[in-house]
Amino acid sequence: MDISDLIPHIEALIFASDKPLTSMEMTELLNNAFGFMEDKLTLDQVTTGIEGIVEKYKAEFYPFEVRESGGGWQFLSKKEYHKTIAQLNGEKFLKRLSTAALETLAIVAYKQPITKGEIESIRGVNSDYSIQKLLEKELIVIIGRNEEMPGKPLIYSTSKTFMDYFGINQTADLPRLREVLGESMEEPSLINFTPANHEITQALVVSEEGELLENSPGSPDPEE
Repeated sequence: MDISDLIPHIEALIFASDKPLTSMEMTELLNNAFGFMEDKLTLDQVTTGIEGIVEKYKAEFYPFEVRESGGGWQFLSKKEYHKTIAQLNGEKFLKRLSTAALETLAIVAYKQPITKGEIESIRGVNSDYSIQKLLEKELIVIIGRNEEMPGKPLIYSTSKTFMDYFGINQTADLPRLREVLGESMEEPSLINFTPANHEITQALVVSEEGELLENSPGSPDPEE
């Protein structure tokens, strides 16, 4: 089959699917659809077709594009139209997340895989409620237990729903913290330093990423 004939079928699959489709999944689906063909479609052929579709929707007069996001290919609106679309439902999801939940989600995203104790060590407060809310919204998932830590605590990571919602295909696509914070980033420093006797009353170390490395977890979650 010619690539020009194949492209509309790939577009139809991506458009009709309620979840992101991988190139391999589309190859299998297309071969099932064209079972009468003696020569099976290859992954390379489908990949070439996808490249053509991606290039096609880069044109300025399309308000949407085809991108690899959430673990597969899907149609997504271009960022220039996000504010327009947000009037319908684009901001409802995150508006239901409190500041505490967003803070917890950011920690999981950048530090995963991570345990609840490690999250609380960074936040400095109890995070039970925030973690539960993020699990309910399927933005984070439990991927197992840390067998080497006392009590074998649960391990959390972000989900495919998280990647899909934020338009990324893998966690490596997350922006670097320095890119997000820009000039507000501070160098690692020590606070609560007592110059008189050169003793540190409490060593609170702030990393390059702006993370509090030592803190006293156990305070109530501000969200509760």
